[in-house]
Amino acid sequence: QVQLVESGGGLVQAGGSLRLSCTASESTFNINAMGWYRQTPGKQRELVAGISRGGSTTYADDVKGRFTISRDNAKNTLYLQMNSLKPEDTAVYYCEANSPTGWIYWGQGTQVTVSS
Repeated sequence: QVQLVESGGGLVQAGGSLRLSCTASESTFNINAMGWYRQTPGKQRELVAGISRGGSTTYADDVKGRFTISRDNAKNTLYLQMNSLKPEDTAVYYCEANSPTGWIYWGQGTQVTVSS
């Protein structure tokens, strides 16, 4: 079972930046696609950004040009660089990993709060 631990969340003013990290308990060379999702109270969890095992990326329309997802397999870590943050980016951010056997793993979440 893969364990994922997120870090890097916090409180930032609008226009500021944060970098989220997600460290896996095993080599991410063995993990397929990974992603960052976010969720606000009363809403479904939504995909923010995803990255394939080969490095192909996808982004939600409202974060394109502001957020960058990357993975460092040598460090077993997934990143999300968030720039030009807006109050509407406030949410709990979750890391997700897809194993080759079809299991999906989630981190515990990290709170991001953007003040106006």
